[in-house]
Amino acid sequence: MLDPVEPLVDLVRRVQGRFLASGRTLATAESCTGGLVAHLLTEVPGSSEYFAGGVVCYANEAKVTMAGVPREMLEAHGAVSAQVAVAMAEGVRANLEADVAVAVTGIAGPGGGSEAKPVGLTYVALADDAGHEVRRFLWHGDRHQNKLASAEAVLTLLLDRVACRTDVGTDGGTS
Repeated sequence: MLDPVEPLVDLVRRVQGRFLASGRTLATAESCTGGLVAHLLTEVPGSSEYFAGGVVCYANEAKVTMAGVPREMLEAHGAVSAQVAVAMAEGVRANLEADVAVAVTGIAGPGGGSEAKPVGLTYVALADDAGHEVRRFLWHGDRHQNKLASAEAVLTLLLDRVACRTDVGTDGGTS
C-alpha cells in the first residue's frame, strides 16, 4: 500500500531544491494542517539549510500572538478567510525573518462548517518580497484527506511561486 505522504515528500524535494538554489529561507504558519507542512519539509535531510521554522496557530488567539493576525481582521472575516491566510503568512515571515512564508487556514472537518463556510474550505497564502498570493480551495474528502490536500496545495504554491522567481535563466528544470 502506498504511503499517502510519500508523493508529498517528492514535492518537498523539489521545493527544497529551489530554495537551496535561490539561497532563500522559508517559514510556515499552519492552522488546519496542524503542522503537517512543517513535518513534511523536515522529512527531507537538509531542510535546516532553508527552513527557518513554523508555527501551528490553530486557535484564533494563537493566530494573533504567534502570526500577528489583527483581532479586528479575525472578527471581520473569520479565521478561514483569504485575509487571515495572507496576514498569517506576512506575520510569520516577519517574525521568523524569512524570505518567503506560507500559511494555511481551513475547515478540515468533519464538523465546524456552515453554509457560508463549508467543511473543506481552505485558503493557502504565500508572502515574499514581491507581495502575496492567496488561493481558495474546497476539498470534499474526510479530515485526513483534506489535510493532505491542503498540504499539497501549500507545496504546489511554493513550487509555482519559487519557480517563477528562480528558474529564469536556467535550463527550466526542477531542482
